[in-house]
Amino acid sequence: MLNTPFELERVQSQERLQKIIEFAKGKDTPCLIVDLAKIRERYRALQKHMPYAKVFYAVKSNPINEVVKTLADLGSCFDVATIYELNQVLALGVSPDRISYGNTIKKVSDIQLFYEKGVRLFVTDSESDLRKLAEYAPGSKIFFRLMTNGEGADWPLSRKFGAHPDSIYKLIILCRRLGLIPIGISFHVGSQQRDIGQWDNAIATCKYLFESCQDIDIELKMMNLGGGFPANYLSPTQDISVYTDEITRFLEEDFPNGIPEIYLEPGRYMVGDAGVISTEVILISKKSPSNLYSWMYVDIGKFGGLIETLDEAIKYPIYTEKTGKEREVILAGPTCDSMDVLYENHKYKLPETVMEGDRLYILTTGAYTQSYSAINFNGLPPLQAYVIDLGD
Repeated sequence: MLNTPFELERVQSQERLQKIIEFAKGKDTPCLIVDLAKIRERYRALQKHMPYAKVFYAVKSNPINEVVKTLADLGSCFDVATIYELNQVLALGVSPDRISYGNTIKKVSDIQLFYEKGVRLFVTDSESDLRKLAEYAPGSKIFFRLMTNGEGADWPLSRKFGAHPDSIYKLIILCRRLGLIPIGISFHVGSQQRDIGQWDNAIATCKYLFESCQDIDIELKMMNLGGGFPANYLSPTQDISVYTDEITRFLEEDFPNGIPEIYLEPGRYMVGDAGVISTEVILISKKSPSNLYSWMYVDIGKFGGLIETLDEAIKYPIYTEKTGKEREVILAGPTCDSMDVLYENHKYKLPETVMEGDRLYILTTGAYTQSYSAINFNGLPPLQAYVIDLGD
């Protein structure tokens, strides 16, 4: 159960969830079940609400072959971050003109391989990287990543990526001098962004750069709005249509003579709601008889795929088939690391009838779970994943 029927309906339909639970029966825990139908639904919704935008799916969020192939068949382009993702996407039949090298941190050998494989679209945010691109990916199209503060996002991206507008302006000038083609600006407002106004701020900065470049006869043609669109976690967010309507309004206000070509890099929004993790309750205990809260240990933790519970940033909905009077519990993972506690400050309410050996179902876990799971910590294997298709 979730706290209310409304919450369950918001994150999963009961019928769909029951089919996933039936599929999970008999399978070892922990395991992730990904529904391809939900991914198709998300892609089509984004196309419907932003038909003018080109989607570059962020492969890192869920690189399962069937997920990538499903999106490729729908016409998606792909944002890849490494040569390994590149080789995977190419092997699945995606042409290089549908691929963007979306990582600002690149080895020379990686740039060479991308270029040899036919990729001609690269992002950058530094002079050193730009000069490498000029030497090893000559004539390529370049877009430049702005720094944002990530305010309002459940999972901010901090200052590791991007540069200030004045630095970006100088890079654009250098880009042309080096024989590369400056085509646009990119930004990312932070993952699971709840403040839609953050796109307004970033788009306004892009407008300033577009106009500044026009003054020196450089015509930028593209704006990459990155990711940030939400999945359905415990705290509700606005519907995708609210996001897209507002972002469209921001674009039309700042570019009244016609908006640039728009790219999107959704990851979490595209696949988050498609996934459910089945996990077993290993142990329920109290540290002392007088403690208010029981500790509930499950067989998946931070190192098994739930790293985004770090600082309790992402709060996943949790479902159980058990009912009855509820108790608040501290949820923790199975490993021999004291950091492997999922939720201690935020207490989850679960029925007192939940016992050791029972299963819990962690919803909205299709993004950044299996791809984050550790290889061999405590000897545990990476999170096992299964793909199903519950139809459109």
